[in-house]
Amino acid sequence: MSRTLVIKLTAGADEPERANQAFTVAATAVAAGASVSLWLTGEAVWFAVPGRAEAFELPHAAPLADLVGAILEGGQLTVCTQCAKRRDLAEADILPGTRIAGAPAFTEEILADNAQAIVY
Repeated sequence: MSRTLVIKLTAGADEPERANQAFTVAATAVAAGASVSLWLTGEAVWFAVPGRAEAFELPHAAPLADLVGAILEGGQLTVCTQCAKRRDLAEADILPGTRIAGAPAFTEEILADNAQAIVY
């Protein structure tokens, strides 16, 4: 039985270390074979817009675009429904493979058996 890691990121580019840490942990867990779901909320939703990860820089950190790619390849990337609406973002505005979902889906994921939730 595998364990699922559900990560919620509430920080955007204005808090680069916290934001990068969430992506690093998510991508590392994917590489380790874990089932990973990364939720972007608040200002973090902008990382799901094409070109935003490439524009993000943090010294001594893996390129954010690489981390996002790893998560999309082996995990699930989700943008908060309300957060997307507040920023006028729709499915057509975000990276392919990213979904928009709300609190019911998040709650279902974190309450599932063998799920571990972390908030950054």
